Amino acid sequence: MKYMGSKARHALEIKDAIYKEIKNFESNSYVEPFVGGANMICNIPNISFKRYGNDINPFLVSMFQALQKGWLPPDSIDEPTYKLAIENSKLTIGATLEEKALIGFIGIGCLYSGKWFGGYARGNDSKGNPRNYCLESKKNVTNQMYRLNDVIFTTGNYWEMEIPSKSIIYCDPPYEGTTKYKDSFDHQRFWLWCEQKIKDGHKVFVSEYNAPENWRCIWKKEVNSSLTKETGSKKGIEKLFTK
Repeated sequence: MKYMGSKARHALEIKDAIYKEIKNFESNSYVEPFVGGANMICNIPNISFKRYGNDINPFLVSMFQALQKGWLPPDSIDEPTYKLAIENSKLTIGATLEEKALIGFIGIGCLYSGKWFGGYARGNDSKGNPRNYCLESKKNVTNQMYRLNDVIFTTGNYWEMEIPSKSIIYCDPPYEGTTKYKDSFDHQRFWLWCEQKIKDGHKVFVSEYNAPENWRCIWKKEVNSSLTKETGSKKGIEKLFTK
């Protein structure tokens, strides 16, 4: 499921790089403070760790929580419904879990880009047939759920997340120098938080293009950074850092 810099294409490579680094680090918990579309966490075996996924987007988290309870997204979403979901996302008081889950699904599953409500998707497939982006996203996320049913999903700021002792922490924050999130992100505060987590006894991994000098790059790959149908994509060297 594509969402804000999806790791779906490289998740297994990143997982392998992490596992090489933690072979002598004893831990029972795997934590993602920026779980996004859950493309990384779903590839971490639950037989190895108790898994925790957090995201600041409450609608995204509600979607996963509702899916865990058996809720299913719709097969199709028209543009008026898409626009209504944008308005509903501003009025959260009193909304049910399923109502918030639908907003979360529409906000990431019915668009061109990986940005939150980044533009209603329409168009044809390679054979000229109308393409149903909504149904594609539904199939992706429902196929993914059997690997996510025991993940503990929470919502809030990363620094407020309760993290079990000696955890493996994988972070996929908004990349510095990009516009992938609509809200500002304090990168200096984030790296200071990572340093503190290491001092607290955790093992921390960060996906970014660059990192402070005292961090080691243990994996890298040229990737396309998805933007929109109109702007296309840009290439960058995505890297995985640790200490």
